[in-house]
Amino acid sequence: MPDQDLRPPLWIGHVVLETHRLEESARFMHTIGMRAVHQGSEAAIFELRGGTHLILIAKSEIVPGDAPFDLMVDDLRATHQRFTSLGLAPSPIEAMPSIDHEFFRVREPAGHLITFYSNHSSGNPV
Repeated sequence: MPDQDLRPPLWIGHVVLETHRLEESARFMHTIGMRAVHQGSEAAIFELRGGTHLILIAKSEIVPGDAPFDLMVDDLRATHQRFTSLGLAPSPIEAMPSIDHEFFRVREPAGHLITFYSNHSSGNPV
């Protein structure tokens, strides 16, 4: 009898971030740990855990602000230390007890602010 797939049947397929600095934003995403899948003149695609893809779309002008997504990591403190050593200037780690997370933020080259949260998955396959 084959193993039963215990993962949820759905996941986020794609998230999009517009950038007026495609090469720099792509290099940043690779530096923080995303797997490059495609790099073109109009878009770059990166793979994350769970098969989610981040699509960077080149635009001549953007309005930087909070990224329309956040990221979760297994070891928030080690990630913060790594980003600091890479010169990415992460914000201080803050607690968010209302949702049982800690977090910090990093600004990517196009100016978007990405929030990184501590992991608290259920412990079941995801």
